Amino acid sequence: MGGTCRSFRPYSLRARTTLGVAGLALIFLTAIGAGVDFLVLNRVQAQIFDEAERVAVNWGGSLQPGSTPQPVPKTGIDLLQLVDSHGRVVTASAAAAGRQALSTARPPADDRIQDRTECSDRGECVMLTAFRVPQLETSELRPVEPRFVYAGMAQPPILAGHRLQYLTAAGVLLGVALAAWVNWWAAGRSLRPVEAIRKHLSDITVSDLSLRVPQPAGCNEHARLVCTVNQTLARLEEAVKLQRRFAATTSHELRTPLTGLRLRLEEAVLYSDVDPRETIREALSITGRLEAIVDDLLVLARLRAGTPAAHEPIDLGALVAQEAAAQAGGVPVHVHIGHDVHVRGNRIQLIRVLNNLLANARRHAGTVVEVTAERVGGQAVVTVTDDGDGIAPQDRERVFERFVRLDDGRRREPGGSGLGLAISRDIVQAHHGTLLVEDSPRGARFALRLPLQREATARADPPRDLRDIGHHLDHLDHAEQS
Repeated sequence: MGGTCRSFRPYSLRARTTLGVAGLALIFLTAIGAGVDFLVLNRVQAQIFDEAERVAVNWGGSLQPGSTPQPVPKTGIDLLQLVDSHGRVVTASAAAAGRQALSTARPPADDRIQDRTECSDRGECVMLTAFRVPQLETSELRPVEPRFVYAGMAQPPILAGHRLQYLTAAGVLLGVALAAWVNWWAAGRSLRPVEAIRKHLSDITVSDLSLRVPQPAGCNEHARLVCTVNQTLARLEEAVKLQRRFAATTSHELRTPLTGLRLRLEEAVLYSDVDPRETIREALSITGRLEAIVDDLLVLARLRAGTPAAHEPIDLGALVAQEAAAQAGGVPVHVHIGHDVHVRGNRIQLIRVLNNLLANARRHAGTVVEVTAERVGGQAVVTVTDDGDGIAPQDRERVFERFVRLDDGRRREPGGSGLGLAISRDIVQAHHGTLLVEDSPRGARFALRLPLQREATARADPPRDLRDIGHHLDHLDHAEQS
C-alpha cells in the first residue's frame, strides 16, 4: 500500500496538516470577520444616529415663535421634517418635501429623543432621529400642541443589504485558501527530503545492503535522520553478514555429526556382521555431541537476541573460589582471591563463564592453573592462566568466534563444539565487561573484567545492535521448551 500512496490522499501527512490548518484558519477568520462586521455596522449606525440627533436638536432649538424656517441641510442628514401632533408635515427640507411624515414616532416629554429605522412597503428604509420640541417653544408657536422634528437619511447600502457580510465571507474564504496553499507548499518543501530518503530506502534490498542514503549538508532534523538511517543500515548489514556466516557455519558443524550418525546406522542395516550394541553406543556418542552443539546454539541465540536475565549482587571472589574447588582431579588449580570483589550479574551465566575458562585452562595446562580475582581500577578482574603452549597473537581473537577450534584444541577434545568461548564472551558483554586473551610469560592468560557493584548499578543497559542474530534458531528454542 505504501507504494501507491499519493500526497493528496487524506491519509498523507501533507494533506492532513493542510486540512487541519485550513479548518483552524476558517474558524479564526470567521470569528474575526464576524467581529469586524459587527464593529463596522455598529460604528456606521452610531455615527448616523449621532449626526441625526445633533441636526434634529440644533434645528429644533433654532425654531422661533411665529416662524418655521425651512431647513437647509449641511451634512448627510438631508431628510428633515417638522410634524405636528396629528402627523401633518409643517415644513421640510428639499429632500423630504412632498413626502409623508417620515415616522409615526411620538417621543414623550421625559424621553425627547428616539432613534429609529423606518421602512416603507417598497423596502426603502430611513434611519432617523425623532426629537420632541420642548414645550416652551411649542407653546409660543402654538399653545399645548407638541411638535416633532424628524432628522435622518436613507439607510446606506452597507446597512440595507448583506454586501458587507458577502465581502467578509469572500475575504475569509480567500484567507483560508491562502493559508491552505502556504501550508501545502511549506509541508511539501519540508517533506521533500523525507520523500527522497524513502525512495533511496526502497532501492535497498536484503540482497544488497551496501547502499546508503546520501548525507545532506548541515545538522538539521533531516541530516540527523539520514545519519541514523545509515547507521541502522550499517548495523543491519553487519547483522545479516553475521547471520549468514553463522548459518553457514552452523549447518556445516551440524552436518558432520549427522553424516557420521547416518553412516553408522546404514552400516548396521546393510551389514549383518556389524555389532548393534557398538553402533548404538557410537550413535549415542554422536547424539550427545549434537545435543551439546544444539544446547550451546540455544544459549548463544538467547544471548544474541538480548533476552534479559535477572541480576543480583554477587561476591565474585567467593564464586571463583567455589568453582575452582569444584574442579576435581586433573591439573591442580591455585586460587588467589582479593578482598571485596563484588559485582552485579546473573549467577548461572557467570558460573558458566568461569567453568568454560577453567575447563579450557586445565585442558591445555601442563602442570598447574593459576586463578586470581581482585579489584583493579574500579573493576573486578579475574585471570585464568595455564602453563601450556599458549595462543599465538594472531589467534587470540579467533578463539572467541563460533565453531573456531585451534589444532591443539581439536587434538585434546575431539568432541567439542567450539562455542564455549563465544558464549563466554557474549555473557561477559551482556554484563558490560570484557573477556580477552592477554600476554603471559608462559601459556595462555584469559582476563575477565566486570564493573564493580556500584558501577554496575549506575550503568544503564545499552541497546544491543544485533538483537536479531540467532532468531533463525527460535524453532529450536520452542522445541526445547515443548
